[in-house]
Amino acid sequence: MSSADRTIQYGIVPAGTAKSMSGLELLTAIMEGTLPAPPIQKTLDFRPVEVARGYTVFAGNPKIEYYNPLGTVHGGYTAALLDSCMACAIHSLLEAGYSYATVEIKINYVRAITSDTGEVRAEGKVIHSGRRIATAEGRLLDSAGKLYAHGTTTCLILTP
Repeated sequence: MSSADRTIQYGIVPAGTAKSMSGLELLTAIMEGTLPAPPIQKTLDFRPVEVARGYTVFAGNPKIEYYNPLGTVHGGYTAALLDSCMACAIHSLLEAGYSYATVEIKINYVRAITSDTGEVRAEGKVIHSGRRIATAEGRLLDSAGKLYAHGTTTCLILTP
């Protein structure tokens, strides 16, 4: 069954379950629907569509409900997608029991997003992963490959 054919269940993965799985296993299970998707995905209408070691892709649908007073999608929507893809790219490298905390995120907004932009894809890729610190970069693109924003993150690796 494809992700488009199933009803997505939203909720919180129990901490014991999350800690018993590698980051890649956890993210894959959420993407495949065997574990619940975080509620933020429902609120902002985005989902993981690709997960690999050091790389994740989230797809989202910008809506008029996300507009700011200037008549475009609020930058917080862009930041949420980029934060998710970059941090999850780092998470995908972690062994069972490890977690992370975002220390810093930097976003460069290149062009405005509207509800007419159509589906966007946030692609995150790890730049460096050490024992305590990891960095990643992300790009937010439309279906034609046009760049809307890009960014970087730094995450602190938390040991079990």
